[in-house]
Amino acid sequence: MTKTVDDLLDEVRGRYERVNPEQASEEQHAGAIIVDTRSYEQRRDHGLIPGAVIMERNVMEWRLDPASDAHERWVTGHDTTIILVCQQGFGSSLAVRSLLDMGLERATDMIGGFEAWREAGLPVEPHSPAADERARRGPGRPAG
Repeated sequence: MTKTVDDLLDEVRGRYERVNPEQASEEQHAGAIIVDTRSYEQRRDHGLIPGAVIMERNVMEWRLDPASDAHERWVTGHDTTIILVCQQGFGSSLAVRSLLDMGLERATDMIGGFEAWREAGLPVEPHSPAADERARRGPGRPAG
């Protein structure tokens, strides 16, 4: 039996509680890490969430799996709170599936994605090479 993308979204979203932009902002201030999986072009055209970490989707599992040699230092265990963000809140839901399957029990995504964040009037940082590089490094990673 084949599944549609809508079936996959319903299935994975039934496994966790999503957050709205205001909740994501509150959780970020309490120590959660917002991971921006959007493309360079989307970040360039729409801006960045201050304090979010940029992480391309094709490396996400390796960088967020606490058991991986390539994991980020801020991923201290399977209970790290990670909020994935894409442009509209669809791709991030599908990506959460991988994190949940790896045991990252506090992984979630933001309803409506970056567009909802901006529409909620939350802070948006204009894209620049320096801002992009800072967001790629993430918390606790020095420049260079």
